[in-house]
Amino acid sequence: MNDAVEVKTLIIDEQEVSARRGQTILEVARENGIQIPTLCSLDGLSSVGACRMCLVEIKGSNKLLPACVATVYEGMEVTTNSERLQKYRRNILELLFAERNHICSVCVSNGHCELQTLGQQHGLTHVRLPYRNPDLHVDASHERFTVDHNRCVLCTRCVRVCAEIEGAHIWDVKGRGIDSIVITDLNQPWGESACTRCGKCVQVCPTGALFDKSKVGADHPKYPDFLPFLNMMREAQ
Repeated sequence: MNDAVEVKTLIIDEQEVSARRGQTILEVARENGIQIPTLCSLDGLSSVGACRMCLVEIKGSNKLLPACVATVYEGMEVTTNSERLQKYRRNILELLFAERNHICSVCVSNGHCELQTLGQQHGLTHVRLPYRNPDLHVDASHERFTVDHNRCVLCTRCVRVCAEIEGAHIWDVKGRGIDSIVITDLNQPWGESACTRCGKCVQVCPTGALFDKSKVGADHPKYPDFLPFLNMMREAQ
């Protein structure tokens, strides 16, 4: 097929851009320096549209679409930042903060948390919803790492990196709706699972749900940017 046929021309925030067939709105926006907030999306992993932070408006449609999975088409007109979108994104953040126990001041990822950063960027000073305060456990059975389900936002980054990059398939999601929780193997303690101890899941976690025991109480940055490099090296081989 002719390469020219593969090129799509569209408008994002009144800026005319070009894209390749099959690209998502998020990919094209990032290529053109247009920032769209995300939480579950990460370069190097498949997209699942779980967090809905990247919702955008499409001209001619009443629906808001997640930019990480919505593909472009010729003549598409996209708005990534409007009063309506800001309202929805703040509502989503409030729901995330209220669903579990995200107390930033006592979290090991305070200052290095993507959820916290999004809250600051969207002017979230308080939560208007009642907190659910679920009784969730902390699994410290692993020799190196800990999982605190109170901090989890069910982005499934850990599930995807373990399956798609490491190929171990240790992580998965158990339950449905408000009963959903990430688990290792068949709901075994992390320390008793078949975990390869690579730590990739810890590095891609956007909150303090997965953390390294050796860094508790210290500066606790994470480095998820290794994924595109790993994919590039594998393609080269």
